[in-house]
Amino acid sequence: MTTGPIIDIHAHVFPDAIAQKAAGSIGKFYGMTAKHCGTVRQLADEYGKAGICSGCIHSVAVTPQYIPAINRFIAETVRNDPGKFTGYAAIHPGAEDIPGLIDEVRSMGLKGFKIHPDMQQFALDSPEAMNMFSRIEGQMPVMIHTGDRRFEYSNPKRMKRVLDTFPHLICICAHLGGWSEWEDAWKTLAGYENVYVDTSSSLYAFTPEKGRDMIRHYSRERVLFGTDYPMWTPGEELDHFRKLELTDDETEKILYRNAAELLQLT
Repeated sequence: MTTGPIIDIHAHVFPDAIAQKAAGSIGKFYGMTAKHCGTVRQLADEYGKAGICSGCIHSVAVTPQYIPAINRFIAETVRNDPGKFTGYAAIHPGAEDIPGLIDEVRSMGLKGFKIHPDMQQFALDSPEAMNMFSRIEGQMPVMIHTGDRRFEYSNPKRMKRVLDTFPHLICICAHLGGWSEWEDAWKTLAGYENVYVDTSSSLYAFTPEKGRDMIRHYSRERVLFGTDYPMWTPGEELDHFRKLELTDDETEKILYRNAAELLQLT
């Protein structure tokens, strides 16, 4: 198996002063315990241990008022170590000036947006969200937390309506397209040319054989490696991925090439 460069497409980081509390809140939301505290320094250390060369970092604005502070923090983190980090900006369908926000985050050097409908409490196909997507389409990619059987906000059927309406909206559907709704996700979302999925918070749920089958159903060109730090340890997530025993070409694309092209790092 190849051992080339590795990009983590899915990592959350927080300012040191609130990192422990923020990571704890995420864990509580899912009824789990986050394995790490969510600081930038700790993430960089974990990347060093795992041999991960770069990560796409982001955070979620639960309400619109948090957007400016989050985006300043993410942009500053990227500026401090541009070789290590790429940033996605926070956005919310309740933001007042989405076209202005797009221009602002682009000027800050951020490469896309991150949303979490379950935490932000909006349906993916609500009028407000569809308006937001109409503004983002053709401008920047958007990473979307998809799937959670406890809620109705982000299920694969809602995601499909977004994709059918906005064929030029580049979407990263996190957690293999639908956390805890993986079967529905691959039946619903595979085959869309504007969709990527990432492996974050998913591979633990499958046997290597099942995980390999799901990834191949989406195709090697549409899958990205993600760790979901601080919920999980990057090195352990990489171990889960290695156990899939994919081909060298599949491995190189998923661990590096697909993300490098999407993030415009090549």
